[in-house]
Amino acid sequence: MGQDQYASRIRQELKDNHLVVFMKGTPAQPRCAFSAAAAEKLKNAGVSYKSVDILSDPSLRDGLRRYTNCMHFPQIFMDGRFVGTTDQLPGILKKV
Repeated sequence: MGQDQYASRIRQELKDNHLVVFMKGTPAQPRCAFSAAAAEKLKNAGVSYKSVDILSDPSLRDGLRRYTNCMHFPQIFMDGRFVGTTDQLPGILKKV
């Protein structure tokens, strides 16, 4: 898949969902401590969201890094905008 296709896929996920978390693994089986922390905080807050496993598609991971100019995951989007990573989650939860 080319860069334009990944940007299109990312935009579609953002259009279709209020809150999207691009993470390593899934909420049930996170594959890094930061993804686990984000999933746990969102669960404890009772927030519903769409998760996308970036490890299942390395090209998507690279596409997201270009899309946001951010190297860290999980990457959290709300209403189509990149709002941060796990570090920004407390502030993000106040806006959900």
